[in-house]
Formats: sequence, C-alpha cells, structure tokens
Amino acid sequence: MNKITAEHLSRRACVYVRQSTPDQVQNNLERQRRQYALVERARQLGWQQVEVIDDDLGRSGSGTSRPGFDRLLGLLCDGEVGAVLSIEASRLARNGRDWHTLLEFCSVVGALLIDADGIYDPAQMNDRLLLGMKGTISEMELASFRQRAQEAMKQKAKRGELFMRVPIGYVRTFDDRLEKDPDERVRAAIGLVFRKFAEFGSARRLHFWLCEQCIDVPVVAGIDSSERVEWKAPRYHSLLSLLQNPIYAGVYSYGRSKTSVRIENGRKRVVRTRHRKAEDWSVMILDHHEGYIDWDAYRGNQELMAHNTNGRGAAVRGSIRSGSALLSGLLRCGHCGAKLCVAYPGATSIRYQCTTRILSHEHACCVMFGGLGADRMVAEQVLRCLDTQALQAALQAIEDLQGVEGERLAQKHLALRRAQYEVNRAQRQFDAVDPANRLVAGSLEKRWNEALAMQSRLEEEVAELMRQRPDALSADTKQAVLALAEDLPRLWDHPETSPDVKKRILRTAVKEIVVTSDGDSVHFIVHWQGGDHTELRLKKAPTGRHGRVTSAETIELITSLARLQPDERIAATINRLGHRTAHGQTWTAARVCSIRKGHGIAAYREGERQERGELTVDEAAAALHVTHTTVLRLIRQKNLVAKQACRNAPWSIRQDDLDEFLAARAEQNPSTRISGQMTLDIQ
Repeated sequence: MNKITAEHLSRRACVYVRQSTPDQVQNNLERQRRQYALVERARQLGWQQVEVIDDDLGRSGSGTSRPGFDRLLGLLCDGEVGAVLSIEASRLARNGRDWHTLLEFCSVVGALLIDADGIYDPAQMNDRLLLGMKGTISEMELASFRQRAQEAMKQKAKRGELFMRVPIGYVRTFDDRLEKDPDERVRAAIGLVFRKFAEFGSARRLHFWLCEQCIDVPVVAGIDSSERVEWKAPRYHSLLSLLQNPIYAGVYSYGRSKTSVRIENGRKRVVRTRHRKAEDWSVMILDHHEGYIDWDAYRGNQELMAHNTNGRGAAVRGSIRSGSALLSGLLRCGHCGAKLCVAYPGATSIRYQCTTRILSHEHACCVMFGGLGADRMVAEQVLRCLDTQALQAALQAIEDLQGVEGERLAQKHLALRRAQYEVNRAQRQFDAVDPANRLVAGSLEKRWNEALAMQSRLEEEVAELMRQRPDALSADTKQAVLALAEDLPRLWDHPETSPDVKKRILRTAVKEIVVTSDGDSVHFIVHWQGGDHTELRLKKAPTGRHGRVTSAETIELITSLARLQPDERIAATINRLGHRTAHGQTWTAARVCSIRKGHGIAAYREGERQERGELTVDEAAAALHVTHTTVLRLIRQKNLVAKQACRNAPWSIRQDDLDEFLAARAEQNPSTRISGQMTLDIQ
C-alpha cells in the first residue's frame, strides 16, 4: 500500500541530520554523507520542497537541549511538514520522551516517518507499534553501551590505571604507570609553584608574583592528537587547577566530581558538582606514584584555599586583606555566630563589630570593641607560644637568605639551558640540509636565528640577575638574626614587619576566636590549630574614653597661650616646640579650637592684653624709642621684667613694670640713656 499521498507531497519534507559528538562530525564523514543523501531519496519519493535540519550536529540525543529538534517539532505543529526523514530512529531521539513526542505530533498532523528501512505512518496502529519498538530498542542499546563502558572505566580506575589525560609534570609509561617528567625545567617550575604558594598562602598572590618575575610555566599543547610542552605566561585558573589536583601529592583519584540531573524550566539539566570531599571520591589510592608534595601538605593547601574564598561569606575566614587589623577573619560572634567585621574610624584606630547591626539596623550590635588592645593581647599569646620555636625559625631564615641563586635566577638558568639545546638542534638541522635547497634551508636558517635571539635575550637576563644577586650573609648579620630570635616582641613590633606577615603567623597558630560581650568587658575564647583553647578577657574603655588623649602639658600650653594669641599663632608655636596631637598629627587652628572647646578655654579676644595692661616686645620698643632687639637684650639681662608662657611664645611686659624701668633709669641717668646702647653721632 502506498502511504504517500498528494497531501503529504504538498508539504515540505524535512531531513534531520545529527551526529552525537564533535569528533564524529570531524572524522565520521561517511555516516554524515549517508544522512545528507536522504535529500535525494526524498526527491525520488516525489517531494519538491526538501529542507535539511542539521543544527544538532555534534549534539547528543540523550535529552539535552537540541535547537534543531525543537525547530522540527515547531514545523510539525504548524502543519508544514509532510514527512520526516532520518537514517534511523536513534538519530531523532535517544530517550522515550522525545521519541514518543515526535510520534504523537506526526500522528496528529498526519506526517510520515521515513528511515533507511521503510516508510511509516504513526497514525496506523501497526506502524506505531513498530516505531515504538524501534525507539525502545535504541534507548536500551544506548543504556547498555553506557553501562558497559562505565563499568569498564571503574574497574580500570580501581587499579589506578585509568588516565583521561596526564597532567603537566608527569608522563605515562608503557605499562600505565605515572612517572615525573624527565625534563628538569618542568619539574623545577612545578616545584616552584608549590613552594611559593606555601610562602604566599594565596593563589592570586602567587599568580601576581610569577607575572612580576616574568617566570613562564609549562602547559600541554596538543597538535594533531600528539602532545608537547610549551612555556607560556602563567594563568590564574591553570595555577588553581594545578594546586587542586591531588595527583601532585602522589594520589590517584577517580570520581572527584559528581554528575546530577535535575529539571529546570521543563527541561533536563545535567549539573556537575566539583570539589567533592576526599572521603566521597570513588577511588583514592595514596602513594600511587611519586608526588611533588605530600598528602598532608595537599590537604593543608585545600583548606587554605577554601578559607580564601571570600564568596562563601561567614562560613570561611576569608583571604588576608590590606589593613592593620591583625584579627580580621578570625573573630566570630559568640551570640549569633556571625563573623566580626573591621572598621577604621580613624587613621590609626581599629574597631571590631558584629555584622548583625550592619545587615539590620533594627537589631542592636551583639559585640563591638576597640581593635588595638585586642590585637595586642592575642599577639602576646601567640608570641608566648612561638617563643620555643624562635631559634629554629631564625636558623631557617638564615638558610633562606644565604641562597646564592634566587628562584627566578634558577628558572632563568634552566630556560637558558633549554635555549642552548634549541640552538644546537636548529644548527644540526641546518647543517644536514643541502644549502642549494633554499626552500628548506631558508626556513631552517630562520629557525636557527630565532633560537639564537632567544638565547641572547636569556643570557642578558641571567647576567642582570647575577649583578643584582645579594651577597652572602656576614657573621655580624647572622648574629643579628639570631639575636632577634631571643627577642620576638622587638621583631614583631619592628617597623619593617608588615601586617600581612603578622596575619599569616596568627592564622598559622590560631584557628578561630569566639568573642562574647560580658558587661564592661569582652570575653575571648582562642581556638588554636592544635585543638587547645585559651580564655582571655579584655576590659572595655568607658564611654567617651579612649587611648588617644592629648597630653596635659599640651593642654596647659594652649590654656596659657589662649590669653596671648589667636588659634593660628598657638598652633604654630606648639608645632615649633614639637608637640603633636593624640593621633600624632601636627596642630592646626581647627584642632586647637577643638581642644579649647572641649576643655572650656575661652578664645583670644582682640584688646584683651591692653585691658590687662600687658605690652608686647614691639609695643615696649615703641614706648622706649628703641629697637625690638634692644628690648630683648634688656629682658635677657633682666633689666626689664617680662614673662613668657613657654619657649618660642611671645613675651608679655606689664605696663607697671615698664614704668618702673623708666623711672629707675631716669634717676640713674637724667639723659635716660639706656645702658649698652651705642650712640650715633651725625656730623
């Protein structure tokens, strides 16, 4: 019976082309040609309008999003399709849901399904039954293939022999074992990454350091299914992947990620969960091969990177950030469990407070206290614990400083050796070719010149680094470092010791500090990394009181000078005397005014001195008809009585004292000639 009618031929025929993976699209060309050949078969069957839908090339038919299949269903619903051609049922769908949806749509609109074996009308019972069986067999076949493949992979993984891809720094032997890369430069670069991460404690800072030092890292580049090592500038995510891979700890692992399926917006979505815990891995074989670090160091690195993930909020300590607050990230509120944040109200002040108040102004802050005293108290506890390890740390510091070659110099030496090999290799290739064959000789000559240029550049860099290399430590320097080990507080408080170094030391010793408010004090429970606990108590400063207080001497000076000068002159005077504010700043008129108002000191009023009968040096000089210098000499000789609030302050001369001075001089010398003053005779 001919199932193709005129109505079917009046519509278009759709040829659906699909291959499951991009590798099949590139390499399995014969199957692709067979599917495109269905266009000619549709024309032979009588269709004039034939449309090819190949949007899903390289996409799996297991239920993920397929735009081409969605477009086909849309054309069916619009009644524009008379037949759907595919080489087999598995090309149209790999699951029963999509397959039976297609059959139902074709049955409703009266469209045919055509494959390599025959023509089917889903509206007829026998054809519908046969098509249903084909879809079920295709789905079962796929599930059977997948299950056998997965079981075989798991069996090989349990033996530690399954490698999807060998990471950089390792090579796979003929008997499926892993060995370190024989290239010394590759091994040295990977070892440098792990050493510097242990020093910096941050993958981001490690990335910046490698970029600043212009140190390249090895990467695997694939060329025509072969692999070779290339040296490129470091990338952050590549470094992070290297640090998180347990294979560098000598551990074979399988099942570090987990795949789960869920429904979103009516469609199946496959979600891969990464960074599973080690105890949840399907296979974990310790000491499987030689590692660059040990297992304990790897676990410590993972914990450190987890705590550096600031996006996880209060669940982690967070990375070390800029700022002078040493306990940032270590404090947790004992009332609500939230992390304490840091605020800097002033240039040299620190305040720790619970984030509850910040997130909701309706709630009172659980705990809030000054940070300078808390930092000092916890630091003293840490220094007391580290006292026994001080000498060992000092000796280690000496060994680190005594290195003749730095990390960058060592890497450049290895790069230079590699460049020398490339030069020799390019020269051998050039010497082996016939000079008359310029098509080959020209390319080899160019390659040789490029290798020579690279070698020359590296030699210049090595020479420059050798010139900048620090000298070996002298005996005096060694003794100075050893002396610091006996006085850790002095080393801790040294101006050259940065807050970042102190924070790393604190985080090495302290796991977390739980803080609770207890009346007029703050209660600390320090949880050490070793599992011990220490309770501390910090007395709160009373309301309105703080550690930054202006000295009584400065306040007394301002009180005295306020009767003689305005605020601008007072600020200049006490600055010349070396007095500073409570925060170590110089004095200004505004700061003097603030102190006056805080202590109830009245401001200087113009004419105030005249009302008290006091004269300045210039006014006294005008009254005596002498110079300013002469009046100062009279004051130093104690011939004229004057008062001065402090050094560099203006002299104050009472009018009565000046009158007594004039009267005494008039009695001694009627000419009122002042002693010590020279006469000027004009002829």
